[in-house]
Amino acid sequence: MAEEPPPAGSSSSAAAAAAADGGRAVKECEKMIQRSLRTPMVRFLKEQLEKAGCALGDNFIKAVNCDGQVSGGYMPGLGIVVCSNHMELQDDVNQVVIHELIHAYDECRAANLDWSNCAHHACSEIRAGHLSGDCHYKRELLRGYMKIRGHEQECVRRRVMKSVTANPHCSEAAAKDAMEAVWDVCYNDTKPFDRAP
Repeated sequence: MAEEPPPAGSSSSAAAAAAADGGRAVKECEKMIQRSLRTPMVRFLKEQLEKAGCALGDNFIKAVNCDGQVSGGYMPGLGIVVCSNHMELQDDVNQVVIHELIHAYDECRAANLDWSNCAHHACSEIRAGHLSGDCHYKRELLRGYMKIRGHEQECVRRRVMKSVTANPHCSEAAAKDAMEAVWDVCYNDTKPFDRAP
């Protein structure tokens, strides 16, 4: 998700709310992010970002408490946030970090990427949804989607629409039109991977 996530809560009541919601405290999530940085996929994406001239600083990925139903976000020029109060498992954190690193990679390699452009945003969401594993059939089953054939593309489309319609510059119709217009090119663009993982 490339749009700016809701403002992070900073009070101790936010930490209590995170625990009440079943999420993690910020400190605990920070440790989970550190573990995520050691996974092969995240290490690969970090290396590819560095090769493309976009090294990540020490505070590029942060744990915060978020309002709303978002798990994280990429903020151009600022980095990645992982919403600790919406994280349950290490795999949840890994998934958010991978998804958002794909957005960072897209911004790094495209000098003219404009997140307010619905087609640009849709393309990065298509790539992140397809390449990150967000739509693996096991994750879809856990979300309650039980389709056997064609689930991955349907999931990517659903998640692209959710993210792009949250962009204040994109109406639902504009988001759908943008997604359809860029689908083939962006879905088949697997960089920095040789093929979709």
